[in-house]
Amino acid sequence: MASHSQQPPPPPPPPEPQAPAAPTTIRALSDDLLREILIRLPSLPSLIRAALSCRAFLAAVRSSSAFRRRFRALHPPPLLGFFVGPDGDEMPSFTPVRRRSDPDLAAAVRGADVFLTRLPSDDDVFPGWQILECRGGCLLLHNWMTKQIATYNPLTRALNPIPTMPNKISHNHRGKFMPMDYFLLPSHDESTDRSSFRVVYSCHDKSRVRAAVFSSASRQWQILPWSDPAPKQPASGKYWLLGGTHVNRFLCWSHSWHAYIVILDTSTLQFSFMDLPDVLKGQGHLYKAGDTKDGMLCIVAAIEFMLCIWFRRADADGVDKWILESMIQLEGEVLQATEGSRDEHEQLKVFAVLEGIVYMSTYETFRDSTLPCWYLSFCLETRKLEKLFYSKTDGHMYPYIMAWPSSLIGNNLSH
Repeated sequence: MASHSQQPPPPPPPPEPQAPAAPTTIRALSDDLLREILIRLPSLPSLIRAALSCRAFLAAVRSSSAFRRRFRALHPPPLLGFFVGPDGDEMPSFTPVRRRSDPDLAAAVRGADVFLTRLPSDDDVFPGWQILECRGGCLLLHNWMTKQIATYNPLTRALNPIPTMPNKISHNHRGKFMPMDYFLLPSHDESTDRSSFRVVYSCHDKSRVRAAVFSSASRQWQILPWSDPAPKQPASGKYWLLGGTHVNRFLCWSHSWHAYIVILDTSTLQFSFMDLPDVLKGQGHLYKAGDTKDGMLCIVAAIEFMLCIWFRRADADGVDKWILESMIQLEGEVLQATEGSRDEHEQLKVFAVLEGIVYMSTYETFRDSTLPCWYLSFCLETRKLEKLFYSKTDGHMYPYIMAWPSSLIGNNLSH
């Protein structure tokens, strides 16, 4: 019986063509994932550049105040450079801090009007603008010729003229009053996405202090009452207060020869007096009041190359007092960093303490105070010394720290 050969099974039908996978777009990423990407950017200028390049990035940043707090903690607002206000009537100048590792930071400096070319002036040769303070990314300016007071943001080029202050601030005083300082108090309300600021002007007579406060919201000046008479203050003390210092929410003036400071709390608008360590009596030119990264009051004094640091803390009895936290010898570190010698650099001079960073220079008072010197920063938390630049400067130094732009705050994406 013949056998039948088995036929091979028919081939399977060809697979149906698959639709190509949909490409992943920015819209497929959640805001939380976008924020995890953005938090890894190196600096605030890099974040601004990324956020303004894409509406999805901008929405992720603007919709989360928690992300902005986290980014600030990891990447503090950067120092862009220093404005220099000459002691005379010359125009202010600007010295940038160079960061080759961060091109976005360098781009921010290039894009800012750091030479104040956009300020109004009737005289191009002698515009007459003087820096009174630098705070929150803005300058507080005074025009010698027109007597105009104004705030100016070099990054946004926003100019805000301040109405003339009433003359009656000096009324009802005992004897001739002495003008002191202007201060700029910027603020930003994230709930309303609105920026505002206040300007404080202060003066004193032979024993009391007074201030006037301008609010950008009301466009009005408020004149505060005179303070109580200062303790230990003789009636003839005409120049009993030194120049003021802006420390967080406090404005501070050191006494010329007694161990205390006058304080104006800008949240309550109340004056008070605070004792200083006795060793600082009459040494106002050696120390600067400031604040730590956490907002704690501190004082930093430079004695030759040693930094003496006091913090305002509660003692064992719960009483707030100045406590000497540390004495740090920096001579070897400074000389090594600057590749200098003890004959070249005679001492350190502190000119600002902002958010835990001490800004100082090598000071050549005995050799020749007009020679160039090194400008340095020292972190109170990490104890890290950093070189900033080497230059000859003549005048007051104002650290210019980049502020968060309002375009990155709030949920309104229309601007």
